Amino acid sequence: MNFLNFESKIILSVGITAENFKKNNLQERIFEIKGVNPVELFGVNNANLKQIKSYFPKIKIIARGTEIHIAGNEEILDEFERKMNLIIQHYHRYLVVTENNIDNLMLQDGEKMLSLDDGSETIVHGNGGVKIKARTLNQKKLVQAVNKNDMVFAVGPAGTGKTYTAVALAVRALKNKEVKRIILTRPAVEAGENLGFLPGDLKEKLDPYLMPLYDALRDMIPPEKLADMIEFGVIEIAPLAFMRGRTLDKAFVILDEAQNTTTMQIKMFLTRMGTTAKFVITGDMSQVDLPHRQRSGLAYALDVIKDVEGVGVIRLGQSDVIRHSLVKKIIEAFDQAEQKEKEEKLTKQKEEKNGKGNH
Repeated sequence: MNFLNFESKIILSVGITAENFKKNNLQERIFEIKGVNPVELFGVNNANLKQIKSYFPKIKIIARGTEIHIAGNEEILDEFERKMNLIIQHYHRYLVVTENNIDNLMLQDGEKMLSLDDGSETIVHGNGGVKIKARTLNQKKLVQAVNKNDMVFAVGPAGTGKTYTAVALAVRALKNKEVKRIILTRPAVEAGENLGFLPGDLKEKLDPYLMPLYDALRDMIPPEKLADMIEFGVIEIAPLAFMRGRTLDKAFVILDEAQNTTTMQIKMFLTRMGTTAKFVITGDMSQVDLPHRQRSGLAYALDVIKDVEGVGVIRLGQSDVIRHSLVKKIIEAFDQAEQKEKEEKLTKQKEEKNGKGNH
């Protein structure tokens, strides 16, 4: 559906003749936005409009009430029209447009992203009736992969909603009586800190480490009910070591922070799978806290199982980051710095090798 009505016409800009305007295939178009509050679409202080403009630096964009005036190359204007239609479709569907929504629609295959919303995009209703949905293309692919496969790996950087989406799927499966329990686990690897110095017994030491899993559950299950479910073992949150020797059946099982497993640990975990279980394994290969030179079990497993039928692998990226917009920029800055370090290290190794060869 086209939510924009527009007319195209040539407007002479300062210093540009009609002949040059035509020669460079330039034109101006005026878009009239139908059925949308401009303030909600363009954002406070035009924050959303500025975000849109950043993706089209070669065209001039001016908003006037319910009209958008744009001028530039015809092909770029066509692309702008297509993207604006997607943004307005998103608004009509969710009644909100954020800077992250704009990033996702601009960077990803927006048509495919919207087409995946088949009316059943809500994974589960959280506390207060809040609809918990997959909000990016790859999150939606993760939902589809879990629906299709009994074992799914979800790999990507911080803030991409891997764990949150997996927990929502687990809660949905429990509510729908597809499983009898939820098991959430993490390897107890210390990220520059020592668990032994934390006060309390083993559970009290580990609870803060497992807090991201509790946080996700608290969004989806009322506190009193959640406490009862944990007390009676309907929901179990435990370190990975507690899985050894068990058969996990009739359960939705999530292994979080799997990049911090050893190869033996990941093998142990994957072979705990019962005949009627769902397994989701999440991890971020840029945040491995294992001792130096110890290979990540997640990296090993991804290499080993890549051709195994019935196992799904979803890779999330920067375009899936749904935390503060700065998180995406921070990830990008770290990626660039790490790439630069790798290149400098390779250059140094080549120079040392050449130096030895010359002696």
